[in-house]
Amino acid sequence: MHAHLKTRHILLLVELGRRKSIMQAAEAACMNQPAASRLLSDLEYALGLQLFDRSARGIMPNMFGEVMIRRANAALAEMEAGLQEIMELSAGVTGRVVLGSVRTPAASVVPDAVRLLKARFPRLEVAIHVDASKPLLRLLRSGKLDLMIGRVSDNDMPEELAFDPLHHEPHCVVARAGHPLAAHARLTLADLAGQCWIMPPASSVLRDRLIALFRREGQVRPCETVETQDLPVLTSLLTNSDMVAPLPLELVRAWLDSGMLAVLPIELDLRMDMYGIVTRRNHQPSPATQATLEALRQVMVR
Repeated sequence: MHAHLKTRHILLLVELGRRKSIMQAAEAACMNQPAASRLLSDLEYALGLQLFDRSARGIMPNMFGEVMIRRANAALAEMEAGLQEIMELSAGVTGRVVLGSVRTPAASVVPDAVRLLKARFPRLEVAIHVDASKPLLRLLRSGKLDLMIGRVSDNDMPEELAFDPLHHEPHCVVARAGHPLAAHARLTLADLAGQCWIMPPASSVLRDRLIALFRREGQVRPCETVETQDLPVLTSLLTNSDMVAPLPLELVRAWLDSGMLAVLPIELDLRMDMYGIVTRRNHQPSPATQATLEALRQVMVR
């Protein structure tokens, strides 16, 4: 099979994944349409499998095609990383590193690590993507991220990835300074059930665990809610209303220190899974990626 797989196959698969059109993919890969069609047919013949479903509207990958496209993206990213690494080695640690992060470390660990990294290597370019763990994992596996900080369950952890745990993320209930409930000595979920809650999306682990907590305490889930994970929107709503939100302290540390927000006096038995550094196993990191890993680990042990 290795003898049949050529660089042109990899380029074509990547472009087919992006464009869902043989004509457009062929043009992007600098070949004509008949040549692209032959390449794809040869690859499918060598595999003994159909990778794409053809129709008048274009070409769509099936489950086998999705695997090949993902692997082709990773292979192309490896080749580009090799060229970048050669350039970096010849000129010191320069180049570019692409880091993904979930929200809390993106507001605390990542900025500290980037400041340390830029102090050491001013010419190093750093790109940061903030998202939930599952989308970041897809980007990492396809080679579009060099590393990420996030949470990975056993079900989401393929053999090709390595997880280095960093930190737990305890949550509390946050509201504006001077909130009517902030003066209480101790609150329960029953006291908060009637409040308007700012909640994460329905697909999030945090929301599921918070609702489960209400049920465990025999309480009806909050019926008055606003749904957002956007930090500027969230903090603006909190500081200008009596809404409450379940948040990790590190995410809103600056607002708490400034006196704009406050932690309500309730023991919220809500803890997210530990987040950590996720990298591709059996993948030699570039000098830029290695320098970023070292900066992250150094910041975490302070």
